[in-house]
Amino acid sequence: MSANRSVVFDLGGVLIDWDPRHLYRRIFRGDDVAMEHFLAEVCSVEWNEEQDAGRSFAEGVALLQARHPEHRDEIAAFHLRWEEMLAGVIPGATEILRDVKAAGHPVYALSNWSAETYPVAERRFEFLSWFDGVVVSGRVGLRKPDPAIFRHLLERFGLEAERTLFIDDSERNVEAARRLGFEALRFESAPQLRRELTRRGVLAEPGLRAAPRQHKPS
Repeated sequence: MSANRSVVFDLGGVLIDWDPRHLYRRIFRGDDVAMEHFLAEVCSVEWNEEQDAGRSFAEGVALLQARHPEHRDEIAAFHLRWEEMLAGVIPGATEILRDVKAAGHPVYALSNWSAETYPVAERRFEFLSWFDGVVVSGRVGLRKPDPAIFRHLLERFGLEAERTLFIDDSERNVEAARRLGFEALRFESAPQLRRELTRRGVLAEPGLRAAPRQHKPS
């Protein structure tokens, strides 16, 4: 890979273990059937994606409470107790981020995340300061897999798709990136990601120490 190859990481599901089930298992007292129904029919992925795209939680919660008054408190908890959905880092993943950066590759983050809750993650996870640049969907009013957010990333940081490797746990986002010319791979686990990055020449073979790569002068 060229010296100025950039690597873009998704956050939730790749570096950070975010899952509403971490919260709602407590709220539903271990009743997984009721919890899964609630997350599929009430606080659904589609509903949450609107916050990722810039809608305020106040508006989203109010709309949903009007539609499902029987779940008023459970809906409110999605925002009020949002931090309880963060279990921590994905084991081994932040070490990979560190190693990619140490190898001289510029690193960026492109995440579907509410602008209101991202600061909570920033306070909790120091590694979020390691990136050369971050695009948070809720701050720009766009979300993956919309091609516009990928183009925004490229334009904002002066990147070229064919010189950029994108990593995400969602196949639809990976496919969207590939259609725009990115090299892209789906995250399944930290060991799998390390193997893929080694195979693609981003990281050195185990036991070998790669010399830090020099960025091209701007």
